[in-house]
Amino acid sequence: MGILDNLTPQWIENQYELWKREPEQLSEEWRAFFTGFDLGAAAPAPGTPPAPGSEEALKQSSVQSLIYRYRDIGHLLACTDPLSPCRIEHPLLSLSTFGLDPSDLNKTFHTRRFMKKSATLKDILQVLRSTYCGSVGVEFMHLQDPDERQWLIDRMEPVGNRGVFTREKRLLLLKKLKEAALFERELHKRFPGQTRFSLEGGDVLIPMLDAAVTKAASMGVTDVVFGMPHRGRLNVLCNIFGMPYENMFAEFADNFEYGVVGEGDVKYHKGFSVNVPGADGGTVHLTLTSNPSHLEAIDPVVQGKCRARQDRIGSDGETRVLPLLIHGDAAFSGQGVVAETLNLSQLAGYRTGGTLHIVLNNQIGFTTSAVDARSSHYATDVAKMVQAPVFHVYGDDAEAVVHVTELAVAYRDRYRKDVVVEVICYRRHGHNEGDEPYFTQPLMYQQIKLRPQLHSLYEMELLAEGFEEDVLKEIETEVVQRLTQAGERQAAPVESAFLAHWSGMKPGVAKVAVPTSVPSATLLELSERLARIPDGFTPHPKVAAVLQKRRDAVVKGGPLDWGNVETLAYASLVSSGVSVRLSGQDVRRGTFSHRHSTLFDQESGATYLPLCAVVPEGTHFCAFDSMLAEFSVLGFEYGYSLEAPEALTIWEAQYGDFVNGAQVIIDQFLVSGEAKWERSSGLVLMLPHGYEGQGAEHSSARIERFLELAAAGNIQAVYPTTPAQLFHVLRRQMLQPFRKPLILFTPKSLLRHPDCVSRLEELSSGGFREVIAEPAAGEAVCQVIICSGKIYYDLLGRIRKEQLQGSALLRIEQLYPLPIEQLRDELQRFPAGVRYTWVQEEPRNMGAWRFIHEPLSELLGSVPRYVGRPDAAAPASGSHRLDRVEQERIVDEALKI
Repeated sequence: MGILDNLTPQWIENQYELWKREPEQLSEEWRAFFTGFDLGAAAPAPGTPPAPGSEEALKQSSVQSLIYRYRDIGHLLACTDPLSPCRIEHPLLSLSTFGLDPSDLNKTFHTRRFMKKSATLKDILQVLRSTYCGSVGVEFMHLQDPDERQWLIDRMEPVGNRGVFTREKRLLLLKKLKEAALFERELHKRFPGQTRFSLEGGDVLIPMLDAAVTKAASMGVTDVVFGMPHRGRLNVLCNIFGMPYENMFAEFADNFEYGVVGEGDVKYHKGFSVNVPGADGGTVHLTLTSNPSHLEAIDPVVQGKCRARQDRIGSDGETRVLPLLIHGDAAFSGQGVVAETLNLSQLAGYRTGGTLHIVLNNQIGFTTSAVDARSSHYATDVAKMVQAPVFHVYGDDAEAVVHVTELAVAYRDRYRKDVVVEVICYRRHGHNEGDEPYFTQPLMYQQIKLRPQLHSLYEMELLAEGFEEDVLKEIETEVVQRLTQAGERQAAPVESAFLAHWSGMKPGVAKVAVPTSVPSATLLELSERLARIPDGFTPHPKVAAVLQKRRDAVVKGGPLDWGNVETLAYASLVSSGVSVRLSGQDVRRGTFSHRHSTLFDQESGATYLPLCAVVPEGTHFCAFDSMLAEFSVLGFEYGYSLEAPEALTIWEAQYGDFVNGAQVIIDQFLVSGEAKWERSSGLVLMLPHGYEGQGAEHSSARIERFLELAAAGNIQAVYPTTPAQLFHVLRRQMLQPFRKPLILFTPKSLLRHPDCVSRLEELSSGGFREVIAEPAAGEAVCQVIICSGKIYYDLLGRIRKEQLQGSALLRIEQLYPLPIEQLRDELQRFPAGVRYTWVQEEPRNMGAWRFIHEPLSELLGSVPRYVGRPDAAAPASGSHRLDRVEQERIVDEALKI
């Protein structure tokens, strides 16, 4: 009967009619099936398959189709919304749609891959409805792997999507519900009117997370990294992470002496970490990642943190580290970074072995109803893009929520894929405790007002099932007592963030000179090893020539171009035990075909990374071409850098301008994370910058934005003009005893500029020079031109070409922190009365001018002359010819004495 499976009755009838008219048109299997059957014949003997085309055969097929349909769209009848009546029928699931009627309910049908080989239609419907149309609705038939579908079916249908709950487990569930509700009540009583973004209405999140951690631990997870928004965060901190209640009360009392680091942050944005008991006497490390109000921006950051931990563990990393993201319904469907992060989930450089997504659907975003917030039916529909199964659960059925959570964790453990659990609940109060929800959702909140709290509902359910009243009351008494006693205690000391892998690092700014040079003999050896091609590997002839040319240049002592020196910088680090992770669009080859960190065999397509030839055991060099996105990828790399201070983590924009797409990560995390959350990052941003007439979107890395965000030593902004400068600043980044984000404005045309080269001796001696002045500074100097970056080579080229006299060039290589002392020392070399000019390619309202003119004026005693493009709305002209004319004008004006 296998050929009948999943076929509609009408299709089978058509096949039968075709067999009668033109049997040769059918396959041999179908001809053999129909041969010998006669619709008018007597009923077949017991056990004989029903005659094809007969009513019995058609209904047999109809039942199989009905089973499939319930698995596919049964969720449309699931009773999952506490604020809406349950839908009891759907036209696509009615018996008549399948040619069945009530008279068939007591008939027995053979089934395929169902929990029973045969069952009455009534029993089949009972199983299907309890599994897919009760408190749980499941979307899983979009999964293309039949093994995944069957695995889920085998764990849902035999139990009707209900878990097994022992007495102890049910009492624990009630306790967690009490903790969630009574914690909120205590905060409201002690601190009336203070914003806390209450969890009330979604109380089930607490037992849900407790179940997730417990189940994960039983499957070998030792690390769970959480990301979540503000709603319910304080409750999670205390009742999942075990943050002492007294510490939370101190936060509400705004005790400045408690736990404020740097500028600090509001309490419902802060992170926390703790070890909790795990399986078999072990522990599980829980981390709640600090998160700003840009709700879903935390998603890729959590993924990066998890990947760094997994890389450190090794091959078992995905088993032991679980990313767990909690979302609001409006944010999950509304913010594009959610889709970006989902898209990262199965990419080689970014996968973390699957994420447990919990969508706490309170059916409203601030004051916006779902009908105005999304075009999709479910808030979770975007997750199906990565074939993640989605469970929709009635938020006031605590046991159903816990059961589905445990099933989701088990699915992630088996298939290493994302899985989504949407808890449909509500928000008991307004957006915050000072908000009036009746202004915008009066009907919804009239219903909410009448609903009992979940812990009371569950308590009544347990009483009805015979649980002793005094046992249940004792649970509440114990929770209340802990809250009361906490109010009488002092807050516990806050542990430093600089522990574990950060223990050797120092917070804040440290002015420490570190040696960054590498002996020439070491560089020669590294260069030799980098140039070797494995036997049997066929690189592109041009790439092979580049590698040989690089090796020859090192042997000769120079000239060394940008790509050569960058590779030597990485080689010098990885060979000494510093891992390097490089990611971004096209980084393996390099957008401008200068890097070639990864070679591609021209015959087999196999890849080879020359830098792996110098990597010792326990260290790695990785280069990953990223997906076409900036927001999520930069967020991922930021998260990675938080967990791996021992590794050089680099994100490179395809063009510097494209960093615009990641501004939220820059503003909310990169430049302010240490001040708000005491979380340092050594992430390096490589942003190709320079005016070559390529238009407004391929010229500017928006130097001015980074300098505007620079304060209190929070970042390093460097615009190096030689390969040696790049070499030393990359090594300095890893050798200095602290971590700060490094913003590197890197070149495009200078990658092959004949003057933008270095000698080997510049790598084997000296270090990074924050200010570089031309050596000829004496009485003949009439003006000093101060600049940064590529414009230096335009000025130098004109001076050499026309043999101009009287102008000295001074390059500021580090724009922030601005090297005031070095600048003062260099400027003092020039005679009194010389004219000082600041020259830049960028428009006056961009680039470094508005940041640098004030400190320069203080040093010089007067405002330097400005030469550059005038104020502009766009960074550059779209005309190559006009851009070149403007560039020439800048050079002409600058050198005019």
